Amino acid sequence: MRTVYLGTSAFAAAVLERLADSPHRPELVVSRPDSQRGRGRHLQPPPVIESARALGVETVQPASVNSEEARAQIAAAAPEAICVCAFGALIREPLLSEYRMLNVHPSLLPRWRGAAPIERAIMAGDDRTGVSIMILTAGLDSGPICRQSELQIGPDDDYGSVAQRLQRLGGEDLVAVLDESPEPVPQAEDGVTYADKITPEDRRLDPDHESAAALVRRVRALTPQIGAYLELPDGRLGVSRARVADLVGPLAHEIDLTGPRPLVQCSEGVLELLTVQPPGKRSMAAGDYLRGLRR
Repeated sequence: MRTVYLGTSAFAAAVLERLADSPHRPELVVSRPDSQRGRGRHLQPPPVIESARALGVETVQPASVNSEEARAQIAAAAPEAICVCAFGALIREPLLSEYRMLNVHPSLLPRWRGAAPIERAIMAGDDRTGVSIMILTAGLDSGPICRQSELQIGPDDDYGSVAQRLQRLGGEDLVAVLDESPEPVPQAEDGVTYADKITPEDRRLDPDHESAAALVRRVRALTPQIGAYLELPDGRLGVSRARVADLVGPLAHEIDLTGPRPLVQCSEGVLELLTVQPPGKRSMAAGDYLRGLRR
């Protein structure tokens, strides 16, 4: 089947690579314009563009996919279907209705419609997630579902490990839908939740108002792609691994730096930091961080 692919993120790049290795290899890849990334804030192409170029697939990066120019570029590729994954911009009429559009969404819809389904599933303590291949419609991730596959979220999973499994699953399921053309099924009206975009405030660990268990989930949800942090008097301490401490009763102080690893009193339970990143330094074991403080 002739396809055009719309995507931007690293997740979308992995799905593209599976699609390109199938009989439905895209004729064209459409992504967002280059953006500033990394410590130097240099202009860099989106991960999907980097992958498409490595695969030898033609690419375009319009300011708006809904523009007449972009629509003409898509039309020239004569797609029978447009595949969309983590594109990051609204697709509007008339483009939305001009083609069959298949969207790869990393959740078990109707749960976690929206921008950050993997992060929100981990934060909420869900023990399972999955991939939904759906027909893209004007509503927010509300179109009928062509295929859905499930996987488990383990207690030690973070965003990185879950996303890696989901992107493999998403690529396989997208190819299967293109192969088989199953009849779409409307989404259930019950169980709808929304995965709001991650904000700067989501990154801040707030032990005064959240339990240790909730903060562990927050750390896992934001590792490694965004990062959580604890606000300390001498700056922000990045936290990429933590667990609920096996302690009975509260700490004598809000933060205990006297033991082998930092302990943080929470509204319920105690958070033990395992891997941290001090301001301006590399990520390190929390015990090494403490030894550095004591020198």
